[in-house]
Amino acid sequence: MILPEVRDPRFTTIRRGGTLTDADHHFLALWAAECAEHVLPLFEAVRPDDPRPRRAIDHARAWVRREVGMMQARAAGGHAMGAARDLTGAARFAAYAAGQAGVVAHVAAHELGAAAYAIKAVRAADGEDAGLAECRWQRDQLPEAVRELVLYDQRLRNDICWSAFDC
Repeated sequence: MILPEVRDPRFTTIRRGGTLTDADHHFLALWAAECAEHVLPLFEAVRPDDPRPRRAIDHARAWVRREVGMMQARAAGGHAMGAARDLTGAARFAAYAAGQAGVVAHVAAHELGAAAYAIKAVRAADGEDAGLAECRWQRDQLPEAVRELVLYDQRLRNDICWSAFDC
């Protein structure tokens, strides 16, 4: 589990009593999808016929466009995580990254899970230096609107995210 024990109201939407706007929730979902998609080839190289992780990423983006509901995006994320269960290494972590991206529609704080699992996938495939480069690449992709929020979240949860954000 890489969610904090106490929920940060900045990752809870306004309608649920937090301070996160729908627009910023969408930015988080799109960033998570981008992080997951960046490492998806590590999964697809091992399981080219399993569409579940790609479907989760697609559903995350479709949720932002209001083409699917939160429950559909969340379910697709769960199925992507199911695709990871019998795998090891980079392919497993890449599938988990996609799953985490899919469930951002349900809980915005999963955005960091997508990023951390993506870094973990790259580390498993290509080593620590590649993981550092992946972390920097992810930060370059951050939308300005949520940049400080995500960087704060990375500092806060780095220890429970395998120190993925030490870049």
